[in-house]
Amino acid sequence: MNIQKLSKRLEAVTTFIPKGSILADIGSDHAYLPCYVVNKGIVEKAIAGEVVEGPYQSALKQVMEANLADKISVRKGDGLEVLEMNEATVVTIAGMGGTLITNILERGKEKLSSVKRLILQPNIHAINIRKWLIENGWELINERILEEDEKIYEILVAEKGDPLRPYKEQKEAALLMGPFLMREKNEVFMKKWSMERNHWKRILSQIEKSEDKGATLEKRNELQKKLALVEEVLA
Repeated sequence: MNIQKLSKRLEAVTTFIPKGSILADIGSDHAYLPCYVVNKGIVEKAIAGEVVEGPYQSALKQVMEANLADKISVRKGDGLEVLEMNEATVVTIAGMGGTLITNILERGKEKLSSVKRLILQPNIHAINIRKWLIENGWELINERILEEDEKIYEILVAEKGDPLRPYKEQKEAALLMGPFLMREKNEVFMKKWSMERNHWKRILSQIEKSEDKGATLEKRNELQKKLALVEEVLA
């Protein structure tokens, strides 16, 4: 991966960035994504935020070598604290767990007042992001699921709007599995949730064999509920 050729998942993220945006890429690592979209003329300018010293230095070096220092500002800081108020119009956060992404959004949500679009790519626990979006007035407008190097990734795209609009039907299943992804039911979606279903069934089987029934009752009920949701969608 480099500034000319991104990974499959990051290239998919870029397809949701509106032309002419001012991008803030949080957790930018080597700043490949900002360099790529500036080079392609998708965005006018970008901010690459990184909290860890090593990746921050890598991002600085990458931007300098690409001669893009006039268009990409590399900043060290925690999450959205690298942004000034009313600075970015699009925020991307990719390659982290869903819980960490929601923590970043929650801690820095006052910086989102000028942001028109969030593009979020959690590695796990996308449900936590969907719940945060609803609680904070962001409407999920699109999703994508893809597989790369035997790992499955989801991309969530949100704008300010009616946060409950995508969840008119099967809300609990849609929160868990993604309302847009559920409707599309592509091959990767079916693979992901078939694997999850089989995993949960194995856990339930172990729970049934456990002698400590009381301690596992809540876990068993939770798994059975999720299994029922998934099996209905996959049917």
